[in-house]
Amino acid sequence: MSGNSGRWLCAAVAAVAAATTVAAGANAESAPEGKRLVVLGDSFTANALDLMPADQKCARGATAWPAQLSARMGIEGTDQVANPSCPGASIDSGPGYTLGFEAKDADQAGAFGPRTQLVTLQFGLNDHWGSNTRSLWDAMQQCVFDLADGCGTDAVGAGRMPDARAVSGAAYADRIRNVVTYIRYYAPNAHIVLVGYPEVVPADQDSVCLDFFGVVPFTQPRGRTVVDYFNHIDQAQREAAQLLNVDFLDARALTAGHGLCSPQPWVNGVFDPGTDIGGLPFHPSPTGDAVVADALYERYVR
Repeated sequence: MSGNSGRWLCAAVAAVAAATTVAAGANAESAPEGKRLVVLGDSFTANALDLMPADQKCARGATAWPAQLSARMGIEGTDQVANPSCPGASIDSGPGYTLGFEAKDADQAGAFGPRTQLVTLQFGLNDHWGSNTRSLWDAMQQCVFDLADGCGTDAVGAGRMPDARAVSGAAYADRIRNVVTYIRYYAPNAHIVLVGYPEVVPADQDSVCLDFFGVVPFTQPRGRTVVDYFNHIDQAQREAAQLLNVDFLDARALTAGHGLCSPQPWVNGVFDPGTDIGGLPFHPSPTGDAVVADALYERYVR
């Protein structure tokens, strides 16, 4: 096997064998120069409703933060962007796209090289943690609308919510380490940034609220375990970034006070004209995505 596929396969085999380096794939083949921007992530990155079969390309929003960032960089629509982000993607839990698959797709497109300027990763909500067999995202969508039982502190023991205590910085770092090592080796000049999730619900809140049509708020008063899970994901990303010596963009801090049902929400409700009437519920509005795009541009590009 030749080209970028060959070097990725060599690195993947080395990782599985617990080798300490991914340089084994760097043979005499010509290495790509790299693309300026490489974006890896889930639906909070792609921010588009994916109605297509799994074997087709993933949907990506025209106002998602990668699109806004590439526009600010002056490279939108050019070959200087690699964005294989996909709704439903996870670090390694599947069944859809994973971080490894996305990184391999980007690598095969020549994304990683000495000219690569910025590589972003935004994952975690779709993964299984510890012995849990359900992701936060799957569980949340059910228990939030469970009027009888909700997502209170008893939800973990009752099996309605996964246990957030299984989400840790060390576990997060272990799960992304091989890909980060690979990127760092082949794109030595790039900023590698873990992008946090925006504020969906405040960190100290016990309830979860969602606007319908911009006028009918639905509130689940027993929502503490959902809030706890977002808190643990945020802390795990921060700690993992420190452990792996990469940067962390605190999107939650940047969007504080603008979560669901706030006076000025930057997260979509359901058919809410005040944010994005056709946008994914619980996901950033164009304004929320602009905040993330602007922060990445100011810190790592300008």
